[in-house]
Amino acid sequence: MIIDLLLREHRNIDLLLAALQRELEIFEKGIRPDYEVIRAIISYFEVYPEVYHHPQEDLIFSKLKACDPDAAAIVGDLALEHQEVVDRLHGFARAIDAILTDRELARQDVGNIIRDFIVRERRHMMWEELDFFPAALKALSAQEWTEIASAVTGHGDPLFGETAAATSDALRAHILKLEQEAEVERSSVALSSTKAGNP
Repeated sequence: MIIDLLLREHRNIDLLLAALQRELEIFEKGIRPDYEVIRAIISYFEVYPEVYHHPQEDLIFSKLKACDPDAAAIVGDLALEHQEVVDRLHGFARAIDAILTDRELARQDVGNIIRDFIVRERRHMMWEELDFFPAALKALSAQEWTEIASAVTGHGDPLFGETAAATSDALRAHILKLEQEAEVERSSVALSSTKAGNP
């Protein structure tokens, strides 16, 4: 079912947010984070959730609105939520680009932008899982879920194709591998520094 896929994608997104959280902690200690990891995470968010994941949720919400307007009203404004996610992502990307092009930007401001992105992205997914998905599951009939699935495959959306799933899984794996390599490298530098007598 499409909800199971969306929930799985939320878990994958949370893995990337955890990697980003680790890079933020490094950044806040005054150490240079791995900007390759951060840029890869931004790239993933610019493509996968924005282009594939959110439109699937939007499709479900439009069915919910047509089928049960009262339930949709209680859930809230999904389109506004998704626009806010996109706006936060673009602000986050601009802050990282500013750092990488040596423009003046207060370290604390950048940290706040990244932290806000992580916290609010997690809050958004929790809101969907606690309010939106249950309302859709309760209100929509088997026929409506079939129509949603048909609309998705009928448009040839690569989200549900094996190739796209493999590509996005590979991208997630690559980002997490970069994060692990950065962690090993930082640990190695810290160990060398300690052995040399530099705390």
